[in-house]
Amino acid sequence: MGERKGAKHNMARNKKPSLRQLRVAEELRHALAEVLARGELRDPKLRGRAITVTEVRISPDLKRATAFITPLGDEFTDPDILTALGRASSYLQGEIGRRVRLKFTPRLSFELDDRFNLASKINNILREPGVSRDLADRESIDGTS
Repeated sequence: MGERKGAKHNMARNKKPSLRQLRVAEELRHALAEVLARGELRDPKLRGRAITVTEVRISPDLKRATAFITPLGDEFTDPDILTALGRASSYLQGEIGRRVRLKFTPRLSFELDDRFNLASKINNILREPGVSRDLADRESIDGTS
């Protein structure tokens, strides 16, 4: 019996988000970005920091949301930003509740979005002379050049 329950739970996890989830998540992303851009947070780790909200994922019941953030500049390496956002989550939840009309305002959690950092690393690797040469050689062999 427990096995079925676990399997069902995993299926829900891998299921594509509904259109409602996507719409609500985008509304939350815009509202959260607006609040963070205003710079009204009192926490010294967050005050004056430029933080981009790249994506919000929301649970099927719309009660939990994970915001993926990218601090701009040298803040990307500061691990305390997630902790500070966690401390400010109840304030942020209240501000979002005033901006987005939902029956329940979702509980917020935050994660760093390292996709841009990873893409930059891949781009730098592809620009290395040895890799560029190998790619050029492969294109001439394939006739795609």
